[in-house]
Amino acid sequence: MAGKLEVERKYEVPADFALPPLAGIGGVASVGDADDLRLDATYYDTATLRLARGRVTLRRRTGGHDAGWHLKRPSGGDRSELQVPASSSRQTKPPAAVTAQVRALSRGEALQPVARIRTHRIERALRAADGSTVALVAEDSVNTESLHGSRPERQWRELEIELVDGSRSALDDLDAALRAAGARPAASPSKLAQALGDDYPAAPPSPAKPSPLAVYLRDQRDAIVEHDPGARDGEVESVHKMRVATRRLRSTIRSFAPLLPAGTDLDELHDEIKWLTGILGEVRDGDVMGERLTAEVAAEPPELVLGPVAARIQQFMAGRGAAAREQLIAGLDSPRYTSLLVQLDAFVDAAAGQRVTRKQLMRRAHRALRRADRRLAAAGHTPQDPPALPGHETRDERLHEARKAYKRARYAAELVAPIAGAKATKLADRLTDLQDVLGAHQDSIVTGELLRQLAVQAYAAGENAFTFGLLHARQHEHGLLVLNDLPRVRRRAAKAARKLY
Repeated sequence: MAGKLEVERKYEVPADFALPPLAGIGGVASVGDADDLRLDATYYDTATLRLARGRVTLRRRTGGHDAGWHLKRPSGGDRSELQVPASSSRQTKPPAAVTAQVRALSRGEALQPVARIRTHRIERALRAADGSTVALVAEDSVNTESLHGSRPERQWRELEIELVDGSRSALDDLDAALRAAGARPAASPSKLAQALGDDYPAAPPSPAKPSPLAVYLRDQRDAIVEHDPGARDGEVESVHKMRVATRRLRSTIRSFAPLLPAGTDLDELHDEIKWLTGILGEVRDGDVMGERLTAEVAAEPPELVLGPVAARIQQFMAGRGAAAREQLIAGLDSPRYTSLLVQLDAFVDAAAGQRVTRKQLMRRAHRALRRADRRLAAAGHTPQDPPALPGHETRDERLHEARKAYKRARYAAELVAPIAGAKATKLADRLTDLQDVLGAHQDSIVTGELLRQLAVQAYAAGENAFTFGLLHARQHEHGLLVLNDLPRVRRRAAKAARKLY
């Protein structure tokens, strides 16, 4: 399975179009001999063309240099492409490695053939003086057959140039030469779009002025779907961004509940999103904790590191990380996850039709901040030592609750920024600083508890547990010291809040 970023441009060309001389343009020293290719591709999608709605294409192609399964997704202004070789010439069912990558987009619906596209391609390599390939230029004669509707067969010519080792400026120079010769940028986004014709889904219409609340909810839903493939592949940043999107959704449901669609069971939706947040968090927290503990051990003088401390930490975190990733993949492959995505679709669509005023949004955002302030004040009035009565929160627990409340207030400030401007953005930044201080305190507590577990394990194995105890003490000290900065960041946040609310 191989992935790459595809940088290409497509053109419509008249019947009498002739490829112009390209040597001397964009670093091209010579044009290679023509390679005559016969390509036969079957495109797959759901019955409702969910992949096409997300501008994703999946095909199985025979012929050419890269026969097999090709999955193409938008990536910035370009396209990323995943290639998986076909297991046999008769394979017609998309392999699991591919279906997993589009599960969030397909919402678990079955994939089926929707079009067949046969292409007679004349391809030439544009080579630099050092023999590297600047780009590939292909003249295509295309014949398409829709398997989805009653669209008649179509035939046309087109031109495609794909960057290989050349620069984007080289592509711009080659583009200018092709346009001068009569080529025009393709009006259709892809061969598949032309094959399906009117069946190809257009971009969904959006309200003339969607509320910031509707836009924020939609963006978080889209972020979950966008980062799903990367999370499956173990990309740390994708797991992080997917988790942040779930947190923003949960916070928005809690902070803006009265303004959300009345027909939605918000408690159930919140709990399902919380489940997804949890399985993402197990992976994310494990990655962060492993890096943190490794750095803590490395920072200690060698004479204070007694026993196989680093090895024990690495072994423990690797085992926990593997289990967390296994749980995450199982969750992402489950009907529960696809059901959640379908719920989110309905929720986002319903929210888009809600009329919400600026005053309502600002009031709810302010209320989220006041709630956080109250929780921090309650923590400040709680003794440091644990209470004697069961069921009463400790100071650390109340600080943790304040941290979560400020995170919700920060997300609320982000949400109203499109209507409140720079003051809301400033408040969100100040609340981030406040949240970071409280987060560092909570991290020291969680890290200390993990170090205690590791010390017990080391002692049971007959190892010296001194270093784990030392690190535990350092975490406790750090947790207390970091709170010294709390009054300052709290004052700055309060000042920013007064200017906004």
